[in-house]
Amino acid sequence: MSESRHPPGHPRGASMAGFAVRQAEEVMLLLRSAARKEVMPRFQRLEPGDIRAKAGPLDLVTEADEAAERMITAGLQHLFPGCVVVGEEAASANPALLQRLESADLAFVVDPVDGTQNYAAGLPLFGVMAAAIVRGEIVAAIIYDPMADDAACALRGEGAWVESMQGQRRDLHVAPPVEVSKMTGIAGWRYLPREQRATVARNLTKVASSFDLRCAAHQYRMLASGTCHFMLANKLMPWDHAPGVLLHQEAGGYSARFDGTPYLATRTVGGLICAPDFGSYLELREALFAE
Repeated sequence: MSESRHPPGHPRGASMAGFAVRQAEEVMLLLRSAARKEVMPRFQRLEPGDIRAKAGPLDLVTEADEAAERMITAGLQHLFPGCVVVGEEAASANPALLQRLESADLAFVVDPVDGTQNYAAGLPLFGVMAAAIVRGEIVAAIIYDPMADDAACALRGEGAWVESMQGQRRDLHVAPPVEVSKMTGIAGWRYLPREQRATVARNLTKVASSFDLRCAAHQYRMLASGTCHFMLANKLMPWDHAPGVLLHQEAGGYSARFDGTPYLATRTVGGLICAPDFGSYLELREALFAE
């Protein structure tokens, strides 16, 4: 990648003191334990009363989400006394929790079952995610796959990798840049404003292919492993995107909001485009939003 394709203001940064590989592995093992105890035993065994709609029919919560979040929250508070934990279900009940992410010395955002629609439908495409945030900056990410029993991890300034429970590791790298017509990727456009949604849907014919897995955990893992080129999203809840954005960046990718400003875990609006590098981001943004 040429230097011109990476603008100033988006450095990968240095490793954050106080959060290292050992702490990331502790979080990884906690997510795995919650999945093994609360998520997998309920998979494909949920009763109708175990699934409820929250904000709408596409926003589901299950008994597994709530039980796993309770276990993960308690575990994080034991591992990191005094930390702030913002779980998806807790924040749904108390949105004011989000305001604590910007100033907390150490906070975690947690998605206990990412891809709940898939999970509730019995589809084996879901994950368990967490990100560590120090005074508003994402410093660590863990995306655990209960089906494969491995985790995609990243530390700021230390790269991104997939780790098996047997300790095997392989580094993650995004796909090399290609022209827009050869790009494949994820386009979650259902939360865009109506007029913008129509524009993006029409312009997606300019890329080679697009899809939506209904699971940010696996979409970000695909991006970081180079098996697709881009992702577009509009609703930016931190438990859905904070882990994946760091994973993607540490795998060499570039991401920014629609207006070009950096992604922040404390902002839930403004959209997001992830691409292999800055030049690809600019080209894709222009192509998708062209009138």
